[in-house]
Amino acid sequence: MFLKLYGIGFGLFILMDGIWLGLVAKNFYSKYLGYLMSQNPNWTAAIVFYLLYMAGLVYLVVQPAVAGGNWQDALIKGAVFGLVCYATYDLTNLATINKWPIIVTVVDLIWGTVLSGTISYLTFIVSKRLGI
Repeated sequence: MFLKLYGIGFGLFILMDGIWLGLVAKNFYSKYLGYLMSQNPNWTAAIVFYLLYMAGLVYLVVQPAVAGGNWQDALIKGAVFGLVCYATYDLTNLATINKWPIIVTVVDLIWGTVLSGTISYLTFIVSKRLGI
């Protein structure tokens, strides 16, 4: 069951985060973090992040919610997982990087919460429709 849920969630996550980073918030991050951004992203690091993040989200949130048949658990616990994970990154940056913009932290915390809750919920719904 884990691999099926992982596949569903991973596809949804890449799609949603890709739209966010590539279209919706691209100018936002350039405006506030352009001075820190690399011309060539480290794709290995990005891929490892996505693989690990989805493994944690599926293992800790989605799989238990599917097993329990509770979409509310997927939504709420997914949102909390996202908040905690994104807070780890952004609050560490806020504490350690000179002139890290607080607006980036606030927006990222909101995005991580919404993204992870939504992905968990949608993965739950899709898995139920597919009979997983």
